[in-house]
Amino acid sequence: MPFKKRVHIPERFYHIVTRGNRRDPLFRDEDDFQAFLHILYQIHEKYPFEIASFCLMNNHYHLQLRSKKISLSKIMGLINKRYANYYNTKYRLTGHVYEKRFYDKVIDSKEGMLEVSRYIHLNPVEARMVKRP
Repeated sequence: MPFKKRVHIPERFYHIVTRGNRRDPLFRDEDDFQAFLHILYQIHEKYPFEIASFCLMNNHYHLQLRSKKISLSKIMGLINKRYANYYNTKYRLTGHVYEKRFYDKVIDSKEGMLEVSRYIHLNPVEARMVKRP
């Protein structure tokens, strides 16, 4: 069954979440976090977009992102493909790195922007990865 086509609203921010396959770690060490940030930077250089907040957890990540010119699907496809290639090469794996398509939800108000940002910043605190955001 085909996926439902995503709607791209250029003037809106989205809350995006991507999780590791079987909830396995996406980031096993500091180099993995740095590689992901480097890929994010490279994609941003080629296809500018805005990130209001982000959080990289061990087995998933959150982005609060807006892309005015390039579709969200294209941006996320590039990020996830490049990171999956890095990850599978580094750990000598094959197959899926991500559980499924990325989750996205449009943020339609200033209050929504604050709510999503708060959630993203507090996610590692609630997971007891850190004591403070």
